[in-house]
Parts: sequence; C-alpha cells; structure tokens
Amino acid sequence: MLGVIQLFSKPEEQANLNRKIMNNFLFVASENDAISNCKVGGVGDVIRDVPRQISKRGDRVHVVTPSYSRLHQEGTLISKLNVQLREVTYVTYLYEVKAKEEDENISHYVIHHPEIEAGNLGGIYQHDAFEPFYTDVIKFTIFCTAVAEAIKQKKFGKLDIVHLHDWHSSTLLFLKEYHPAYSALEKLRFVYCIHNLALQGIRPFENSYSSLKNWFPKIDFDKDALRDPRYADCYNLMAIGIRFADAVHTVSPSYKQDVLLPSEAPEFVGGEGLENDLRQADKDGRFHGILNGSNYHDLKETKKNKLFPNIATGIFKQLQKEHNRQKAEFLAHTGEKVVPFLKKRPNFICASVARLTEQKFYFFKRSPEALIQILDKLERVGGIYVLLGTGAPDYEELLRDISYKKRNFIFINTQSEEVVNSIYRDSDLYFMPSLFEPCGISQMLAMRHGQPCLVHHTGGLKDTVQHVHTGFTFDGKTYDEKVYNMVEGFKEALYLFEHEKSTWKQIQLNARKMRFTWKKSVDEYYKLLYTGNAMEVGIA
Repeated sequence: MLGVIQLFSKPEEQANLNRKIMNNFLFVASENDAISNCKVGGVGDVIRDVPRQISKRGDRVHVVTPSYSRLHQEGTLISKLNVQLREVTYVTYLYEVKAKEEDENISHYVIHHPEIEAGNLGGIYQHDAFEPFYTDVIKFTIFCTAVAEAIKQKKFGKLDIVHLHDWHSSTLLFLKEYHPAYSALEKLRFVYCIHNLALQGIRPFENSYSSLKNWFPKIDFDKDALRDPRYADCYNLMAIGIRFADAVHTVSPSYKQDVLLPSEAPEFVGGEGLENDLRQADKDGRFHGILNGSNYHDLKETKKNKLFPNIATGIFKQLQKEHNRQKAEFLAHTGEKVVPFLKKRPNFICASVARLTEQKFYFFKRSPEALIQILDKLERVGGIYVLLGTGAPDYEELLRDISYKKRNFIFINTQSEEVVNSIYRDSDLYFMPSLFEPCGISQMLAMRHGQPCLVHHTGGLKDTVQHVHTGFTFDGKTYDEKVYNMVEGFKEALYLFEHEKSTWKQIQLNARKMRFTWKKSVDEYYKLLYTGNAMEVGIA
C-alpha cells in the first residue's frame, strides 16, 4: 500500500528527488482525453488531468480504456489476454498507445476485442432505447475482465491503487469479490469515483445475453449484495462500486450532499435510489466529496473573435460527410444564419455547450416557452444565443424547430472542438440550466476566460458560481419557481451588462480570478482516498 510521504516545503522537483517511495496507480475509465478520439464528456478531462498531477508528485500512473474498435490501430501490442466468459475463451489484446502530450511517469493503454465496439454517442457509448445499457454492459464486462487479467499478470507492474470511474469500471470490484481467478485483486486498494449517479448500469441477473449469469455462469455470488434497490431481478453496477470500494467520492462537495437525499425530480435530483448505500458509505467513513479541477497551464488558446468563422468552417466540414438529408438541410440553415455575423458581431452572445440530455436541458424541453422568452429579450438588444450539442433525438428535434422559428437562436447540431473553444473565449454569458450537475467543467472553462455564467444552483455549480460575484444563479422550491427564476436570472444578467457596466466588468474580473486547481483536488485525493488519513500530502 502507499507509503507515507513527508511534508515538503521545498520546490516540487527537489521534493520528488528526496522521496524514497514511488507509488504505482492504475486508472480505469471509459474515456481518456489524454489520447485522441476518446472523450465525450467531463470524465475524459478528469482522466487526462489527474494522472498529470500524480506524476508531478513523482508517482507512476497507468491509464486504461476500451479501444472501441479504433484506438488500438496505431498502438503497440503489449500482450494477448485470454479470459473466460460464458464458458468460452475470449482473446483480448492490451495495447499501449501514444498520448497527445507525453509524460515519462504516465502510460496509456487500450483493450481491444471485436465486441468492444464504438457507440453511437461520441463513438464511445451506445444509446439502447428499448433495453438500457444492453450493449454497453457487454463491452465493459469484457473490458473489465481483461483489465483484471492484465493486473493478475502484472502487465502494469506491482500496483498500489486502482482508481475506478463510474459504473463502466465496477465489474472489477465484482471480480475482486467473487471470482477465484482474480483473488490477487484483494491486495489492492480500490477507489471509486461517481461522475454521474443518474447512469447506473442496471441489467438482469439472468435470461439476457448481457446478464450477469450469462457472463459468469459458474461463479457463486450473493444476489442481495449486488441487487438494484428498485428492480429485484437486476444487479446495479453503480451500486457495486459504492458497496465494494475502499473509498468512494463524488466530483464536488455539494453533489455529495445532494446524493445522500432521495430524489424528487424534477424539483430535486439526489441519490436516484442509491441514497441508502451512499449513507452507509458515509457512515463507514468511505464517502467524500472532492471538487474537480480545471487546467490553467499550457493552454492551446483559440484566437479571439473567431467564433463565427469557426462555426462556418465546422458546418462546412460536417456537410461534406453528412448523409442524412434532414440534418444536412439544417446545417445549411444554420450556416446561413451565421453569415451576417462574419462581418459584424452581435451586441450580446449567450452560449451553451452540452450533450442534449434530460440532465442538461430538461427545463427547455418541458418549458420551451421559457427559452422563447429568453430569445425575445436577447432580440430586443441585438443579442443571440449559440447552443452547440448533439444527443437525444427528441431534444435535437425541439431545438431545430426553435431555430427555424427564431432567427437569433443558432443551434449548432454537430461537434467541433474549435467552435467549443471559441464559445468559451468569445461569448458574453455562459448559460448552464442543468437539472442537476455533479460538478460541471464548462462553467470553469468559461470563467477561466472571464465569462460570467448563469447556472442552476445545484451540485457542483453551487461550489463554483457565486451570484452577482462571479456569475448568476437561479433556484426554486418548485419546478415552476425554478423556470420563472431562470428567466429572471437571465434578465438580471442582461440588465447589468447593458446598464451597470462597472458591475459587469467586476463580475468578469472575479470570474477570471477564480482558480479550481487540480493540485488542490489531488491533494485531497492523497489525503482522503488513497490511504485514508495516513498520508501527508507533499506541497508543490
């Protein structure tokens, strides 16, 4: 297990030279933005940035994700891994892959098998409308079993800590608990991170290709220890992570407090059926809330005032490969709306970047009239609302319909890193009306550029945005109050922008000065997660 690290007051480089013990970590996740084409959401940012902080302390990190039938293609084969699933030998392959930025203390790997396929959400996850998690449980079961075999064979060396992320990785804890072939996992400390409690990986115990009994027909396990609290015939991979890990954490302190309470959606999204498991983990001293960080160093800055040229370029690129006629026509419609702004910037730019899901835009879906009110207020001051995202078909359809009706709503129904970076740099107000938010990275990225944010006062947004100091917040005891206050919050922000320039500039300055550093977050990891309270954290 991890050795005790002395508390240093010297520079980080000297501290690392003086250390006697190098600890060896393994990060297991579905996304990793340290390598190309392996990110959909904030998980990818975390898996990119946390290992870099651990490396700065002189420790060693291995990061492994699925290959999704593509990421291994330019990698180096490390090992063939034979695993037993469904009483059949599955031949899987461990590849080492190159990072976007190399670090001598970090190695990146992917697991390849033909059934670990690309998904229809960002090339990673699969949206199964009729049987939720059916496809993803198949690929992540194969992935986790292959990772367990790699650990057993010491392909990552002698490990100290295995840091798991969301339900996609928690089959490893099932294997540790019940599979006799992987008893070696019992010697390791497992840390489990909850990025989004709403997605839990729930599947039947039996009678399905993606059921637990199908994959492990001869393994004896305790159904009650694995059972979903709401569906007696199902196991819950998120619950397995919470119940079996040595330490559990959420990605913000306020989200931790939220999930200890039962959900009463849409007014409040809390523990989503797992609040009793989380309360038990908290009672055991295993449950912590640690705010995610943001990167403030070595940024690849997008040039100022390039938002609309980048939107136009992104649309043209997507049009060249778009085969769906309806989507192609809508992209052309969006491009036409952008043309006037190539020469003259609008007076005010409100913007959002997010997956089109219930979590992110439930208020728009249920109360589109609130979005129309906001657009009307923007129109009166020569302002526009730019929203970039792809996702659930019903959300895409709603936003396309509003775009056709409202000339100052620019819905960019595609993905473009250049446009996203320009939104954070060039907009006046970042809008984040999330129904719930475990942490949120977008508000941090916007604030990094001095952009005030308008956010729902929930989860990690509570911990990062202060009303009329670094941005604007809205809340309410009922759904109707929340929607009313969302529109009122927008009116307040617009009023300050128009009529109280000095206050607006001070809010911008305050937002720019905020620092949510990964160093602070990882200090807490070492103190609370990696060895409980036994380790003192080195000062960088």
